[in-house]
Amino acid sequence: MKWADRYRKLKVRTNSETPADTKIARDFGAEGIGLCRTEHMFFEEDRIHLVRQMIIAKNSKERAGPLKKLKEIQKKDFIDIFKVMGVLPVTVRLLDPPLHEFLPQEESQISELAEDFGMTSNEIKEIISSLHEVNPMLGHRGCRLGISFPEIYEMQCTAIFHALVECKKLKIKSIIPEIMIPLVSTEAEIKIMKDFIY
Repeated sequence: MKWADRYRKLKVRTNSETPADTKIARDFGAEGIGLCRTEHMFFEEDRIHLVRQMIIAKNSKERAGPLKKLKEIQKKDFIDIFKVMGVLPVTVRLLDPPLHEFLPQEESQISELAEDFGMTSNEIKEIISSLHEVNPMLGHRGCRLGISFPEIYEMQCTAIFHALVECKKLKIKSIIPEIMIPLVSTEAEIKIMKDFIY
C-alpha cells in the first residue's frame, strides 16, 4: 500500500456516523468522512423517542422541544467526530429518511408509543400510514423534508456550526464540514436550500 500511496491521486474516505466508528476508520487510514448519514445518528433508544416526538408533533411549536434536545445531541456527536478527524474533511448529509421508518410497526410498540404521547393507537397508525410512501425517492424525502419542515434542517445546521465554534474554543483544528443537501431534483429546490443554509 505504501507503494500505491506514492502514485495514487484518489483519497479514501469512510462512511461514519459515530465517534467510535470514526476513530476505527481513522486508525485504518481513512482520509476523511465521505458520508455522515445523520438519520443513522438517531436510532439509539434515548434518541429515537425524541425523533418520534418530533414526527408526531402537529406544528412547529410542538416540534421545538424535541428539536432543542436533538440539537444538543447532534452538536456533541459532531464535536467528537471533528476531534477525531481533525483537519480531514467531513461530509455531513442533512436528514434524509423515509419518516415512517422511525415509527414502530409492531402492535405492542404502537400501543406503548400512543400511551407515551397521550394518543390512541389508531391515531399513531394514521400517522404511520400517512407517512408511508410506495416510492420514497419521489415522495417526501431528501431536501423536500427540509422545505416542508425547515426547523429540522435549521436544527442540524445549527448543531454543525455550534460544534465548530466549540472546537475552535478547545483549540481543535477542524475544517469546515461539507454539508450535503440530499436528493435535490430541481433548480428551485437547490435555491431554497442554499438560501436557507447560507
